[in-house]
Amino acid sequence: MKINKSALVMSLYILFLMLPIYWLINMSLKTNQEILSTFSLWPNDLTFDNYLVIFTDASWYGGYLNSITYVVMNTIISVTVALPAAYAFSRYRFMGDKHLFFWLLTNRMAPPAVFALPFFQLYSSVGLFDTHIAVALAHTLFNVPLAVWILEGFMRGVPKEIDETAYIDGYGFFTFFRKIFMPLIASGIGVAAFFCFMFSWVELLLSRTLTSVDAKSIAATMTRTVSASGLDWGVLAAAGVLTIIPGALVIYFVRNHIAKGFALGRV
Repeated sequence: MKINKSALVMSLYILFLMLPIYWLINMSLKTNQEILSTFSLWPNDLTFDNYLVIFTDASWYGGYLNSITYVVMNTIISVTVALPAAYAFSRYRFMGDKHLFFWLLTNRMAPPAVFALPFFQLYSSVGLFDTHIAVALAHTLFNVPLAVWILEGFMRGVPKEIDETAYIDGYGFFTFFRKIFMPLIASGIGVAAFFCFMFSWVELLLSRTLTSVDAKSIAATMTRTVSASGLDWGVLAAAGVLTIIPGALVIYFVRNHIAKGFALGRV
């Protein structure tokens, strides 16, 4: 029997990728005692109590709501700001344009720890500490440059003649941009929104530093699961499983745009 090497390699690769997720789900369905005392490939004493804690404790489900709120706000703000900026970089040449573009990318390269203290002092002084908009605006620091870089690559692939033809036909800039140009770069917008969502969703340092109670994210909540008996591994695993779901849903809804983006755009 001849073995298809490509199928075998792909199967092993998928197994390698799915193993941590399976193990996380496996742990979430066990008690702490079973997790710490025995090694098993599936729960010997199946329990959903860990998920019950997540859905009944306000500090847990509130963290999910807070995270989704500021992540959606950040994604909308980042893409909205990046669209005109990317259009300017793709269509016009001005003094220092390449230096400005490189400076934007350096913000993406800088670690969040560099900006944690300045943001904390700024937001504390203006009364934005522990609010959703504070985290959303802080995350634009590295999401806007990323969105500009992605969108600029897509826009550069659209011929300038389309802009000129639209103006000759009597379209104003905003009408042209909304009705003609944005549909042409829909895949780029989808890819940019996906990466903005994911980077904001998984970011921990700024979301933990800039929040305390009212807007505390699920990532920050997951780092504070120590009880008198130690880490609550089952609840932490259940929280991890639920944390994967929003990202998976986003990937599902923009999967076609992501596929085109990887094929055509600057990703």
